[in-house]
Amino acid sequence: MAINNGTGPGPGHTSGDAAGRVLVVDDDPTVSEVVTGYLERAGFTVHRAEDGPAALESAARHRPDLIVLDLMLPGMDGLEVCRRLRASGNGRLPVPVVMLTARGDEDDRILGLEVGADDYVTKPFSPRELVLRVRSVLRRSSSTAPADEPLREVAGLAVDPAARRATRDGSELALTLREFDLLVYLMRHPGQVCDRERLMREVWGWEYGDLSTVTVHVRRLRSKIEKDPADPQLIRTVWGAGYRFEPGPPPPGSTLGGARREDGHA
Repeated sequence: MAINNGTGPGPGHTSGDAAGRVLVVDDDPTVSEVVTGYLERAGFTVHRAEDGPAALESAARHRPDLIVLDLMLPGMDGLEVCRRLRASGNGRLPVPVVMLTARGDEDDRILGLEVGADDYVTKPFSPRELVLRVRSVLRRSSSTAPADEPLREVAGLAVDPAARRATRDGSELALTLREFDLLVYLMRHPGQVCDRERLMREVWGWEYGDLSTVTVHVRRLRSKIEKDPADPQLIRTVWGAGYRFEPGPPPPGSTLGGARREDGHA
């Protein structure tokens, strides 16, 4: 069992309506039961699955608001489950995924983000931390832009924050929750250099965390909005400083870079 229960009482049950529907996917019955208990006490309606095929079937039947997905599942692992969930969106906004990974397996965490996970929690973990992460992701997925938020369009890329819809040359983009929020934030701050700490704080709502999360999401976002992700023109790298959204071509002699890595950026 890879849970750190910590001390003190568990999360209190919210009064009134349920906080949302969560699918918990883990083949360890103890982990599944503890996570389910904490989520239910926090007001969530919880469904459970023990393997990949059962997770996909349950997701199709119950349409959860969020999925807590263990990376290490028998047969079909969590990465493949996440890939299939993303591929079966059928035009709907993709369901947010919080992935459970083993501590120290950085490559696995990055792979999880690469296939579309919105967040991750490393084992051993505190169930209270997991509940907080779930609430944070759901809060962002359900947040709406102000009614007067304008449609933003740059170089064939259009974003409607109120509808949470993005298109490129008229074709709708399949963006995850975090990818969409990251794109909107960058488009709201054109020409500004945004370091990874700022993006993690403003887009993820985290004061600290693994900065490779930002790097992976920038890379994924580029793969979907750039005409040539290897030579990005919209999301540029400022060496050693962060990223800058460029609504037009960079000026001659600028210090902006492409997709090469430097100082941990990509």
